[in-house]
Amino acid sequence: MAAATDLLVDPGWLEDHLGQPCVAIADCRYDADLEKAHSLYLSGHIPGAVHVYWPRDLSLGTDPVPFLLPTPAQAAAILGRLGIGNETLVVGYDQEGDHFAARLWLLLSYLGNDRFRLLEGGIQKWIAEGRPVAHDDVVPTPIHYAAASSTSAIRVTKDELRRRLGEPGLVLADVRRESEFLGAEARAARGGRIPGARHVFWQDNLRADWSLKTPEEIRVRHEAAGIRPDQEVITYCQAVVRAAHTALALRLAGYPNVRVYDGSWAEWGADPDLPIEVG
Repeated sequence: MAAATDLLVDPGWLEDHLGQPCVAIADCRYDADLEKAHSLYLSGHIPGAVHVYWPRDLSLGTDPVPFLLPTPAQAAAILGRLGIGNETLVVGYDQEGDHFAARLWLLLSYLGNDRFRLLEGGIQKWIAEGRPVAHDDVVPTPIHYAAASSTSAIRVTKDELRRRLGEPGLVLADVRRESEFLGAEARAARGGRIPGARHVFWQDNLRADWSLKTPEEIRVRHEAAGIRPDQEVITYCQAVVRAAHTALALRLAGYPNVRVYDGSWAEWGADPDLPIEVG
């Protein structure tokens, strides 16, 4: 996994490296409507950036849980189509705190690849600093991505989590809205949370301008919720975007053992045989 200092890149560095073949830029701006998301991209993106739509490009896409991580072979094929090779440094950004871009970080991390950076401040900071934008629809040049024979431990499956619930030293971070956590807002067959989960809303790791808070600030708020760096932390949300962003933020904050439940509430909340808590 990447060291904490290796997870972010500033706009000045990226502008200096525009056009370099070893650097791929992923514009991960999202809207529930794909056409609207693509229009955001065409309205002005970082030169050379490819539009990456996470539900289509970074998910398994099969029922009943469409947002599971792809298989290693599928993930390698996806990355190759996006012009990303094993030695490519990938810089991702979006318009909402880079949490959609964090899904790409999760996919690469799952393959054991630490060559990913979030763009500090996202597209807003890039534009505010007067840096160049383009309006073309970039078509990536396919490249071979060789998937490793095994994946990293960052992914947690439903079966593993069910087996390990209540295990000492393991803590669950539910990063959804409070209404989802309490069960008032049900986005699956059932509302509620996984038993024992602590609530830490993902967006509170960000400032009002969508930039990340300091590692110290992130660590303090999680420790206040009972989530410590000496524990194994498993993050989850609804569709594994907010959870990916929180996992990355915790890595920045010095949490060495952070994993992500990729089924998240879309899977857990739909299974009547799994325990939940509400209220």
